Amino acid sequence: MLLKDFYTVEQLENVSEGKYNAIVHLNNKHEIFKGHFPDNPVTPGVCMMQIIKELSQEILGSSLLMTSCSNVKFMALINPDVTPKLKLELEISGDLNAEVKVKNTTTFGETVALKLTNTYKKA
Repeated sequence: MLLKDFYTVEQLENVSEGKYNAIVHLNNKHEIFKGHFPDNPVTPGVCMMQIIKELSQEILGSSLLMTSCSNVKFMALINPDVTPKLKLELEISGDLNAEVKVKNTTTFGETVALKLTNTYKKA
């Protein structure tokens, strides 16, 4: 985990071929929220992208390097004081020896917070 104690994985399950669901819980007391932003914490988008990478690495059992990112849509602010529990849907395709595509939709409740597609290669 790049950011120690930033989040915990409560659940990570394979729901069908190449599709996974994860539930993560953000630590609203983490140091990063003191600067982003004081008295109005917002989860940085780059931190969300790192969570997606780390979950993908856990699923694939390999270190990954991001080579591209597309269709990135930050659709709602994630305030860890209000909505610390997030659901991430990951759809993983490709060949670990070439490149892997990870499509993600992150939600809290009925709200879609993030959608993106990342491409990785094995580190």
